[in-house]
Amino acid sequence: MVGRWARSMHRGRPGQEGSPPRSRPGRYPTPSWREFRPDLPSAPDPASHELLAVSRALFDTLDEGEILRLAMDHVSAVGPYRAEAGYLRVHGQLVPSPQGWPDHASAVDRTVRELTGRDGPVAVPGRSRGRALALNGPGGLHGYLVVTSSSRPTPAQHSLLAVLVRLTAAALSVAVAHRRRQEDALELHRLRRERTTLQQRLISLVVKAGHQRAVHAVLAEVAAAGGGEEAITGALHELTGFPVLVEDRFGRLRSWTGPGRPDPYPEPDPARHEEMLQEVARRGGPVRIKDRLIAVIRPRGEVLGVLALVDSLDEADEYTVFALEHAATSLALELSHLRQLAEVELRLHRELVDDLLGGTDEASAYARSEAFGHDLHRIQYVVVVHWRSRASDDAFARTVRRAASAVGMPSLVTRRSDHVVLVAEGRPDDHALYETLVRETGTRDGTIGVSARCDTPDGIPGRYQEALRALEVRRRSRSRYGTTFFDDLGLYRILGPGNDYQELEGFVREWLGELVDYDGLHRAALVETLSRYFDCGGNYAETAESLAIHRSTLRYRLQRIREISGHDLTNVEDRLNLQVATRVWKIMLGGPG
Repeated sequence: MVGRWARSMHRGRPGQEGSPPRSRPGRYPTPSWREFRPDLPSAPDPASHELLAVSRALFDTLDEGEILRLAMDHVSAVGPYRAEAGYLRVHGQLVPSPQGWPDHASAVDRTVRELTGRDGPVAVPGRSRGRALALNGPGGLHGYLVVTSSSRPTPAQHSLLAVLVRLTAAALSVAVAHRRRQEDALELHRLRRERTTLQQRLISLVVKAGHQRAVHAVLAEVAAAGGGEEAITGALHELTGFPVLVEDRFGRLRSWTGPGRPDPYPEPDPARHEEMLQEVARRGGPVRIKDRLIAVIRPRGEVLGVLALVDSLDEADEYTVFALEHAATSLALELSHLRQLAEVELRLHRELVDDLLGGTDEASAYARSEAFGHDLHRIQYVVVVHWRSRASDDAFARTVRRAASAVGMPSLVTRRSDHVVLVAEGRPDDHALYETLVRETGTRDGTIGVSARCDTPDGIPGRYQEALRALEVRRRSRSRYGTTFFDDLGLYRILGPGNDYQELEGFVREWLGELVDYDGLHRAALVETLSRYFDCGGNYAETAESLAIHRSTLRYRLQRIREISGHDLTNVEDRLNLQVATRVWKIMLGGPG
């Protein structure tokens, strides 16, 4: 205690006249001077004036560090004292003031911490009469002042120091109380803000849960009612208010629900559409691309198409996104189910068509076709489809079947290694199937061959050969893409599978043998040049252009053909035989198409 320290520094004993009263830590406000020294004159000395000014400064600031600094700066004004160090209690720990004496600080720190809120002596190297004075307040210990005395202080000086300590402790109590009130106010504000945030989040969760239940209920009702693609997109339109569309894997429109449908719908760019699919798949979930919010329909990892909302004003919120995601899941299940049914039906179709192409019992064929709703009693045509840019797999077979259905051509479908085969009711349209497949595939590099009519199932194997012949003739012609009917082949009807190859080879050898041998020996193209010449009707300019050679080069080649073959191109008989021989060479014997 300050009182005990002062008495030990004074010669008098406790209780003697002149001994200052004991300090009573933790009590304030500031005592009067008369309380400490009743025998002092009524007029205070200069130290008292300065202490009064310091007291005002101490209570004018609410910064605890500044209070401690003021006390340390004015210790010397009340007596022969020197402030060696100051401590503030921060989060339960005593933290030294940067104004403290740095030498041997660790020893002083250890002594001060061991006092645990009491006054006590402190050994300060190179100083005498060191003491740590506790700055106690109603809330407990606020810190310490460590002071030394160069000489023995008088009782009055001791009293002034005690007053300074009490004033400092009181100012710290006020500052701590103010800080705690501020901290409490900030904490209360934080708690209120957190409560408001939690309330808003709770409201949002309730609204979101209600919306999600509504979406689940609507789409579950659609599924329970057996609704298909149109029902799902209609429900999504009702839930969101946005126009809804479904595109297939290649970007062609399948369905549109709501206003604003473009007419005609723009043709997709295959490269850009594939890039868009990859971007949406990479990012996962609905993705905004221009004015559309797009979700990929991808059951079991296979992309079947996209479901999209048209949102030109960017108004879609999280509820709209949830509805789109849920509808995309429902649509993926629906399309996957339809895909599975189509695969089963296609497999059964394939088995029947394979039997028909190979020859089968008519009674069994009639019964099995009736199960599929296909009438084999009607006139049938065999159709073969080859598309250079598409593999002849189940997916392409489904595409061909869908296209045939779209043009009103009931068919049984199967596939071979490089083409799809249809057994169709009634004569197909000249161009409808081809044009529909062009739209479905996005390319025109397809060829279709159609057989002659077939009146009974046992004629289907032969008609299949005719369709292949028509396909092959078309593929080897100058205009290789499109549809060719066997009935329209004319001379080419004898130039195909099922004929006598040996006789045909002999004919070609008779008229083109020397030219074929010359081309093989010299890596020339005289037979091809002659074939193009006939295809162009003997027109020099057109023939040269098709071969990408100069007309003088063409004239030279034709002259060499006359010399090597010994045939005269101006002779009608030679010309006819040479033209037929080049056709046989191209179609039957593997010449360039």
